[in-house]
Amino acid sequence: MKTRAPFLALTVAVLAVFAAGCGGGGGGSVPADAVAKVGSTPISKSTLSALMNVAFARYKAQKQPVPKVGTPQYTQLRDQAVTFLVQEEELTQEGEKLSVAVSQKDLDKRVDLIKKTYYKGSEAKLEAALKKDDITLSDLEQYNLKPQLLSEKLEAKVTKDVTVSTSDAQKYYDQNKASFATPKTREVRHILVNSKSLADQIETKLKNGADFAKLAKQYSKDTGSAQQGGKLCVAHGGSSGACTQTVPPFDKASFSLKTNEISAPVKSVYGYHIIQALGPIKPAHTQTFKEVESQIKSNLAQQKKQTAWSDWLAKVKKDYGGKVSYQTGYAPATTTTPTVSTPTTTG
Repeated sequence: MKTRAPFLALTVAVLAVFAAGCGGGGGGSVPADAVAKVGSTPISKSTLSALMNVAFARYKAQKQPVPKVGTPQYTQLRDQAVTFLVQEEELTQEGEKLSVAVSQKDLDKRVDLIKKTYYKGSEAKLEAALKKDDITLSDLEQYNLKPQLLSEKLEAKVTKDVTVSTSDAQKYYDQNKASFATPKTREVRHILVNSKSLADQIETKLKNGADFAKLAKQYSKDTGSAQQGGKLCVAHGGSSGACTQTVPPFDKASFSLKTNEISAPVKSVYGYHIIQALGPIKPAHTQTFKEVESQIKSNLAQQKKQTAWSDWLAKVKKDYGGKVSYQTGYAPATTTTPTVSTPTTTG
């Protein structure tokens, strides 16, 4: 049972991921109480300090030593924090141009969803989890939920006009028809043992009316299927859903048996199998374009949206290339996306 939710991974690196591709660098005066300036908007030292404290809390919650001022670890963490704040401001400004913003109502809805998903709707359990991580609800909203929601809203806005035509879907189908083919399959069950003599004994017991499922549970060394009475679905020439491709001797016997027929011991690299066919062979089938059209369109649309989003982020990075200024001593060693280096909570 989950007691701690992934959203509590309030590290600077995680927070910065949503703005991948943004960044910038340039000259310009920065107010004394700021660490950077994006266009005409300064990012205050107090904002950086608050974000650093959230990151420090994550270290403490994971029982990891907090990086000390002057160490490479501290400098890297601060660079990540500055980069994140710059990236967030860039996207905030772009959001204003597109009439995209995150309201308190949006935040409240996301918090409610988190409570329902991870804490059975309990406010007390959410507060206890936040306290355990030494962060406040305000921290959660400001440094995790707000950036996430802004990213989601911007992506939805940027990609809202993406469509996939029927002709594009048909072209994809024609070029990838083999991927829509299903091999012939069959439901069988088997008992796998190491020796031919034991396999012969089991075969004799089955011919005398012994229960196949009980013998599978008792003797089969294929523990995965044994608990299911030896049942498995086999596919010829490739896998299909829960049906798997098996070694040639097993495959040949499985598709040669009549329904309900039990094989003599079949030798494979794994040992000796006693196989019973439980049903008829389901023939190979290739789905028609009409059967998969909506699926293809959905997949292609997702790919096109991802490309459109990546292209848009790249344009933002380029547009802000000369619009970001840093206070002396605060310019990150790199203005690309930070690397993940701080501890995270994942469940």
